[in-house]
Amino acid sequence: MGDSPPDRRGEWFVPKFGPAAFRSFVGLLFLPYTGMVLSYALIGSLLAEKVHWDRVMAIILIYFLGLGIGAHALDALGSKGIKPWGTVFTRRQLWILAVLALVSAYAIALHYIIRYTPLLLSMALIEGFFVFAYNLEWFNGRFHTDQWFAFSWGLLPVLSGYIIQTNGLSAAALALAVAMALFSLIEIAASRPYKELKQRLATLGSDEVALMLRYEAILKSVSLGVILLGAGLLLRRTIG
Repeated sequence: MGDSPPDRRGEWFVPKFGPAAFRSFVGLLFLPYTGMVLSYALIGSLLAEKVHWDRVMAIILIYFLGLGIGAHALDALGSKGIKPWGTVFTRRQLWILAVLALVSAYAIALHYIIRYTPLLLSMALIEGFFVFAYNLEWFNGRFHTDQWFAFSWGLLPVLSGYIIQTNGLSAAALALAVAMALFSLIEIAASRPYKELKQRLATLGSDEVALMLRYEAILKSVSLGVILLGAGLLLRRTIG
């Protein structure tokens, strides 16, 4: 990867306009991948026979705060000295961002756990473990693997979405959760080599550039496909 920190503001999901701080913050959110996880939670919610729409909004907000902001801020902190977004954010700012986002997410979750869906506590505890163990690479990175990524940010959001609606589980929810985990596995398996190639872009040969663009196409297709799947199911439940 080289000795100098890569500047990821050239990524395809980062706006090409605006000041550095704005572009870096949008990049930090990893919106296409965050959108996948929000779609998983939405899909899980829409599996319920009776949909409580306030709970749909709640689980989406919980994952946007907890993953989109909190986990990604921790990921930037746990990057082993590499600053993927340059020096726009200090370590103190990233910690403040992560703590505020996670506290807000858990405050919303606790409201529903206490009043309606106590089973959601199990998901909150497991996801809370992975927020730190995966992103800060605890236990020598044992949980920072493609498989645990797919489990924590693919399978669990679907189950969380279903549980917040029903306070239970079903075979259909489990099957769909495994299916979404496999989509997440494709995403992370393509993302790692893509990122490595992107960081060496200036030194790549034509074959490597073509390979990087192929990985990028996979990432765009998988993320957009999952987001459209969630949107389609939402339209089906709202307007028929």
